Amino acid sequence: MAVREALVQTRTRYISLIRALLRQQGYRVRSGGAATFFERVDELELPEAFKAQMAPLLEVMGSVNAQLKVMDKALEQQAKTHEVAKRLCTAAGVGPVTAISFVATVDRVERFDNAKQVRAYLGLVPRELSSGEKQYRGHITKAGNRRMRALLVEASWQLLRSRRADTEALRAWAHRIALRRGKRIAAVALARKLAGILFAMWRDGTDFGKTTTSAAHAA
Repeated sequence: MAVREALVQTRTRYISLIRALLRQQGYRVRSGGAATFFERVDELELPEAFKAQMAPLLEVMGSVNAQLKVMDKALEQQAKTHEVAKRLCTAAGVGPVTAISFVATVDRVERFDNAKQVRAYLGLVPRELSSGEKQYRGHITKAGNRRMRALLVEASWQLLRSRRADTEALRAWAHRIALRRGKRIAAVALARKLAGILFAMWRDGTDFGKTTTSAAHAA
C-alpha cells in the first residue's frame, strides 16, 4: 500500500502542476476523477507549442496511471480472497483499495473497544474546544493515516450517490447535515460513520446492512 500511496501522491502533484499551467493560459479542465484527468486535458483545444510543453508531464502521468491500474487489479484479486476485505467490499461506496487499506491501517480489530476509538485513530473526530464553561467542536483532528481518511471520504461521496435501499437512512442523515453545514462537511461526517460501520462489520463478522449500520451508529 505504501507504493500505491506514493504513486497517488505523485499523480496528485502532477495534476496540480498541470492545472496551474493551464490556468495561466486561460484553460479550465472539466471536473472529474484523477484517473480520467489525462483524458479531460486531451479534450482541450490547446496550441501545438503548449501541447509540446505539457507533453513530458502528461507522459509521466500516463505511466503513473498505468502502474496504478496494475496495482488496483492486484488489490482487487487480493480482496476476493481476503475474508475481511471481501466482507468490507459489501459496503456501499467501498471498493478493494479502501477495504484492503482499512484492514492494513487498523491492523487488528481487537485493538479497539468501539467505533469511536477507530474514528479517533483515523483522525475523523472533531476537536474539542473549550471557552469558559462552554465546549465547542472544531474541525476534525486529522490524526493518523491521511490517505485512509481520503479514501473514506471518497467512499462517502460514492455512498451519497448510491441508490441502494440499505443506504437510504445514511443518505438521509447526511443530507440533513448538508442542508445545515454544506456538502463537504456532510461527506466528512458520513466518512466518520462509515469508519465505524466498517469496524463493526469486521468485529461482528457481518455484511453491510441495516442491522450493521444501526450497530455502528450506536457504537
